[in-house]
Amino acid sequence: MKYRIGELADKCNVNKETIRYYERKGLIKEPSRTKSGYRLYSEETVKRIGFIKRMQELGFSLSEIHKLLGVVDKDEVRCADMYSFVSQKIGEVQQRIKDLKRIENMLNKLKESCPNEEQLHECPIIESLIDD
Repeated sequence: MKYRIGELADKCNVNKETIRYYERKGLIKEPSRTKSGYRLYSEETVKRIGFIKRMQELGFSLSEIHKLLGVVDKDEVRCADMYSFVSQKIGEVQQRIKDLKRIENMLNKLKESCPNEEQLHECPIIESLIDD
């Protein structure tokens, strides 16, 4: 199936400018065009944009995503020093996991200090956040 830019934007839940930006940055391939000049995108582009958006949600920058896509595209230039890049990213992810676990523990402690009654006047959760 082929999509014009507006259809692709709707399907991927992004705006048209995002798609054009991804094209300029080499994140997605330049699409074929109709005789009248309209861009026609493939289902592969839908999947690729989905991958890009998911990686962004996970905290990857567009330049990091571009590098990762080098593996998919078998681009030797973007694959250079991939081991170093992946190792560094693993360290960042591990640190983020530690931070999230710390936040989870804090929230569990706050939850435990909250009475089952939902009274607005004396909430230990709010009080502990204000005191810190």
